[in-house]
Amino acid sequence: MPDIETTISAQPGSLHELILKQLDDDQAQDLVSIPLEGKSSIADHMVIASGRSTRQVAAMAMKLAEKIKQAGQPSPRVEGLPAADWVLIDAGDVVVHLFRPEVRSFYNLERMWGFGEDGEKKSAVGSA
Repeated sequence: MPDIETTISAQPGSLHELILKQLDDDQAQDLVSIPLEGKSSIADHMVIASGRSTRQVAAMAMKLAEKIKQAGQPSPRVEGLPAADWVLIDAGDVVVHLFRPEVRSFYNLERMWGFGEDGEKKSAVGSA
């Protein structure tokens, strides 16, 4: 069954847009953005994505943290990098969770945050 491709809306020039673009460039899989504004004070957006391996998850996390710093944003906090099964990147207004697929399905954050109602999914280009 092919993935349904939808576009995640992000304000042009925003940190949210920068993160989504970088993850797409790094071939993140099953990219989901959940708007948290009005639901939580922790951030305005939660972005969840998967990598094919711990190596890809770690590489995406390090590259994303560097890209955020280069954009003039405060250095994000990065947790979980040594194991790289689940890496959390706290970039202030946007919190990013990068998972290996098995770990992502175990924790199922999308369900916890009501993904079916408000979340937006973007299929990685060329994914099956």
